Amino acid sequence: MIWFAEWVVEGYSVRQLVRISRRGVWKIKQIINYWIHQPVPALTVNLSKIKYLIFDGTYFRHENCFILLLDSITGKAVDYLYGARENFASACKIFGRNKEHGLNPIAITVDGNSEVIRALKQVWPDIIIQRCLAHIQRQGLSWLRKYPKSEAAKKLRKIYLTIFHATSHESRDEFLDIFEQWEKKYGEIVKSLPAKDKVCGDLQRARSLILHARPHMFYYLDNPKISPTTNMIEGYFSHIKIRYQQHRGLSKNIRPKYLFWYIYLKNKS
Repeated sequence: MIWFAEWVVEGYSVRQLVRISRRGVWKIKQIINYWIHQPVPALTVNLSKIKYLIFDGTYFRHENCFILLLDSITGKAVDYLYGARENFASACKIFGRNKEHGLNPIAITVDGNSEVIRALKQVWPDIIIQRCLAHIQRQGLSWLRKYPKSEAAKKLRKIYLTIFHATSHESRDEFLDIFEQWEKKYGEIVKSLPAKDKVCGDLQRARSLILHARPHMFYYLDNPKISPTTNMIEGYFSHIKIRYQQHRGLSKNIRPKYLFWYIYLKNKS
């Protein structure tokens, strides 16, 4: 099991394990093949103690979505789904089954997926939903482009670049005031632009993003245990993809087994 865990979590190749363990190639392959086909034990998590969460999903080879619910304090996985879309049904499934087993969180950090937010409000009506600042900034800057031409877009881009400057209630209020001034000057003008024009439509979307997200952007200032971004879970995804890619040649049916073993072993480490 030690060598299998090294293969899964650390990404060691068969050749490396042969050198470290002093076992033969055939033996190491037999060990890996044996464990990868064993049922993965359930995650042992005390759900009643978990109060702060991060939720997000990612795709492997554009085929199957891997959805993960993470404890933002410990960085350990709480639950996961593989082969489902990041939609209302999947979100209700993962949230609902954990609620049944005692999960009653105070806050959760998510991206702007409206279906996920709707599911959260249905399962936990009183939960604090923190919008990920990184997602907001990344999406807004993408819509505004690197070198916008209109004055409204240039100034809105500068506002987006200051999102992470909100490290106190004072700097938060300053950010919101500057956006409010922008909205008073350019809001109606931007709203009246032809939405069918790609550039104008993207500017309208960048405006709407902050308008709808701002009530849920700064809960972390009142409670430092709330994560302002989903960066922790994105780092988790990045690490698992690197390890998975190191094992080139894993068949499609082995992929979910590998992911499930990774999560289980990572939680134990």
